[in-house]
Amino acid sequence: MSLLIVGMDTTIVNIALPSIQNDLNASVSALQWTIAAYTVVLASFLMLGGSTADRFGRARVFKIGLAVFTFASLACSLAPSIGWLIAFRVLQGLGGAMLNPVAMSIIRNVFEDPRERAQAIGVWGAVVGISMALGPVLGGLLVPLSWRAVFLVNIPIGLAAMALTARFIPESKAPRPRRFDAVGQLLVIVMLASLTSAIIEGASRGWTSPWIVGLAATSVLSFALLVPYELRRADPLIEPRFFASRPFSAATLIAVAAFMSFGGFLFINTLYLQDVRNLSPTAAGFCTLPMAAMTVIFAPISGHIVGTRGVRGPLVLAVSDSGSAV
Repeated sequence: MSLLIVGMDTTIVNIALPSIQNDLNASVSALQWTIAAYTVVLASFLMLGGSTADRFGRARVFKIGLAVFTFASLACSLAPSIGWLIAFRVLQGLGGAMLNPVAMSIIRNVFEDPRERAQAIGVWGAVVGISMALGPVLGGLLVPLSWRAVFLVNIPIGLAAMALTARFIPESKAPRPRRFDAVGQLLVIVMLASLTSAIIEGASRGWTSPWIVGLAATSVLSFALLVPYELRRADPLIEPRFFASRPFSAATLIAVAAFMSFGGFLFINTLYLQDVRNLSPTAAGFCTLPMAAMTVIFAPISGHIVGTRGVRGPLVLAVSDSGSAV
């Protein structure tokens, strides 16, 4: 359920963008920040969320993340301006960062058999497709009522997830939690935030303007400092040695490319279908179903294949270690 609301909140908001633009008088770049503020914060704090759960208790951090995400959803539905909406989306991202990696750690702790664990991860991945499919369709049904309703739908799901977590999820911690990596965390935030800012603001400010060039240089410099720093640490925030494995690096590169193209496509496609083709929000939502359906179908299949045939190399380490290391 946590992955459902985190994933659904990425796609459901896209359908509401034209309504948000009209109601709050938002620019295109502000709409981009409405999406990016959530995803950048989510990506920046994923590792910290996982390592914090390893240290202080996975079920505890998971419940805190659900509470933060649910409260932020309520705040987004009440946002009086686009600036406040972006700020509350940042808070949503912080809550989401305490959910997905911790959910993976919980799966690792509950399912000890490698085959059952791989199949559970396949089901976990299928929920991504379900959230992708459900988000646009549900958003299309809710937006005619009000764009604020797309955030309110998270509240009952979040409350139900908190109750189920308290009832069924056992508390667990890592035998040896990793130390907090403040420098690595700061470098990741600066790298992702500056890169995203350059991409979003480049069209309006000019790709060769000093501001955009400075942001791009800051992102590159942060990355150049991050890699050698993490290699020297005993407990790095991100383990660069994983990327020495070709299968791991290839899988990571494919995932990054897929999500970049998917996110960009959803943003442009939503505005195009509603503003140019004059489709209703519901019709625009249904247009995204074929893409999401493939994830729903093939994620459990891939999990079953991994569970029955197995995988080799560092990928096994990445999946079977604590969720914070995935």
